[in-house]
Amino acid sequence: MAWHKQVTFWLTMLGLFIAAAWLLSSVLLPFVAGLALAYFLNPVTTWLQRRGVNRLVASLATITLTLLLGILLMLLVLPIFGSQLAAFIQRLPEYIGKLQNLLTGEGESAAWLRDFVGDRLPSIQSGVNELVSQGAAYMLTLIQGLWTGGQALLSVFSLLVITPVVAFYILNDWYSMVAKVDSWLPVRHRATIRDIAAQMDGAIAGFVRGQSLVCLILGSFYAVSLTMTGLNFGFVIGFVSGIISFIPYVGSLTGLVLAAGVAIVQFFPDYSMIAIVIGIFVFGQFVEGYILSPKLVGDSVGLHPVWLMFALLAFGYLLGFLGLLLAVPLAAAVGVLVRFAINQYLESPLYTGEGEDERLSAPAPVPYLPDNRVR
Repeated sequence: MAWHKQVTFWLTMLGLFIAAAWLLSSVLLPFVAGLALAYFLNPVTTWLQRRGVNRLVASLATITLTLLLGILLMLLVLPIFGSQLAAFIQRLPEYIGKLQNLLTGEGESAAWLRDFVGDRLPSIQSGVNELVSQGAAYMLTLIQGLWTGGQALLSVFSLLVITPVVAFYILNDWYSMVAKVDSWLPVRHRATIRDIAAQMDGAIAGFVRGQSLVCLILGSFYAVSLTMTGLNFGFVIGFVSGIISFIPYVGSLTGLVLAAGVAIVQFFPDYSMIAIVIGIFVFGQFVEGYILSPKLVGDSVGLHPVWLMFALLAFGYLLGFLGLLLAVPLAAAVGVLVRFAINQYLESPLYTGEGEDERLSAPAPVPYLPDNRVR
């Protein structure tokens, strides 16, 4: 009965938490951003504290330095990024039309395709036209959604006073808050909950902090490399490709498709430049898979790519931009809980059948008879 009460209590608390997050999603954004910033900067603040710096001073210095770096990055990157993004959105239909004519047109540029497919070219043209039209509509919808999300992100900048303040207070009171929450844990299960929380922290920290550095490195590499090749909109394509690389395969494939499409329209028939653009993404994937991710993220995170993509879509649909912020840590936390539940099941008599074997092998009880009295 006590076990059922505990399950009911925690499921009720989870339901209330989800309902509150859904109802207050538009209000919670700066507070969640402040919590995420504090969690990201806590190792730096703790490192300063261990070297004799007061926790208050260390928290203030860490937040101030982060804000200065963020403002400097915005001043350097945002003007270029904004102008290229606006121009790319404006010229996207033109590029799609040129690419479509290049692949299925009647000019000399499509002679190689006619020689290859022969009489089947008209049917291929109609299919490609329909595919390109649908793809263009989807791409425009996606860009509008990203732009809307960017507008939502820009709304955070109007609350810059709230987010740093929240992050500062959480950083300053980090260990007292953790100790207070720890004192609320059920005494009987405190050790187990602490172990689960440590696994969650390892998974979240390993992915969020490590993958953030990977995305920043890849975004810088793609942006600089594509710009050096002279690719139109190379900076915005490379930067966006690197930033969304935390979604497995989506970032690299998105960047590869966009960069290759622009390169074909811009450089055709110079195949060497097109190959260079494609080679940049191939090299970036090699560096990410064999150097950056093993060193910065590690293999102990336990986030399967399919589960991560589902979490991003699900939480983004339910909570909007707030859900995108919460998707990765919640996916890591749920993954730890699922693995713990599976381990508990594998060790339980429900799986091993130990209790069932003992019950079957036990001798049958002797029935009570009134004549078997002790004399």
